[in-house]
Amino acid sequence: MADETELQATASVVLADPAGMLERLCGHFVEHGQVTRRDGGARLGGPFGSVDLTADDGVLRIAVTCPDESRLFVVKSSVAEHLFEFAEGETVSLSWQGNAPAQTRIPYFREVMVRGARDITPAMRRVTLACDDPRHFTSGGLHVRVLIPPRGRAPVWPSVGPDSRVIWPQGEDTLAKRTYTIRSIDHARGELDIDVVLHDDSVGSIWAREAQAGDRIGLLGPGGGDVIPADWYLLCGDETALPAIARIAEELPSSARASIVIEVADAAEQQDIASKAAIEVTWLHRKGAPAGSTDLLAQAVRGIALPEQGSPFVFAGCEQATARAIRKHLRSERQLPKDRHLVAAYWRKGHADVHDHGD
Repeated sequence: MADETELQATASVVLADPAGMLERLCGHFVEHGQVTRRDGGARLGGPFGSVDLTADDGVLRIAVTCPDESRLFVVKSSVAEHLFEFAEGETVSLSWQGNAPAQTRIPYFREVMVRGARDITPAMRRVTLACDDPRHFTSGGLHVRVLIPPRGRAPVWPSVGPDSRVIWPQGEDTLAKRTYTIRSIDHARGELDIDVVLHDDSVGSIWAREAQAGDRIGLLGPGGGDVIPADWYLLCGDETALPAIARIAEELPSSARASIVIEVADAAEQQDIASKAAIEVTWLHRKGAPAGSTDLLAQAVRGIALPEQGSPFVFAGCEQATARAIRKHLRSERQLPKDRHLVAAYWRKGHADVHDHGD
């Protein structure tokens, strides 16, 4: 029986092949959590909650259990999106019941306002945002998805359909979406800082360059995983992960030790890293090579010895190919358990916005 503090939502969906749909849902979610099979059904489990699926008599029965409203929405929305995707043209009707109130808005969406912007380095610009409830962003992950409305138009924000799928504005109201780290939170001033790497004429770079006080944007999150307690840390990445690395370092306790390795274009892109912990910072310079074209970071990680005793944790954020190489090295060669590292693809060469956390 579920804990009475947990929220539940149930649905019964009539389908031509409910058992086939159950198999397709299990096949997808096994990449993101645990799938436990049972006669006529399965349970999908993960950090957000659980989904129980049962197929019988032409009906797929769905029961979602989550600890809070935000995670309940994430799971319901994800199940709904994939249910309709896998239905392959079949008419599907999905209506949720349960002990949770109807979710007519995205619970982790916030509208915020630009308070100002300034350059931190030649290629890094800090945008300061005014926020009514900064405490919302203190846990649940380091990252937010920034929703940028078209210049000169009043923003139209995403809404929620009756089946829990997100309804995104279209046409002239289409929002640009980019994922960034919350660099710092000032509770007294009600402010969030987001540092943006300026490169080419991407939507995010243009937004950061042109951001003016009073501009409204939307934030979805936070998300993307947290760094867990450890005795020793390896924090590594390129400039896209520098805001996350700096924030993590600032929040480490004085009892911790950390090796920090950051790849940047040149010395002008280095920043001061503050921490109460004992840290050793190494900067890798590309010396004119394009970002994502070297193996500097992966080779540096290979050269760092993990402590033989204690509880280590590795955080890495970088281009997708480098992230894959680091993840493979940590798992295959270092035998580091999955819960002792978080390796994220913050970007991919030739693509606008990846931010795949991969773990």
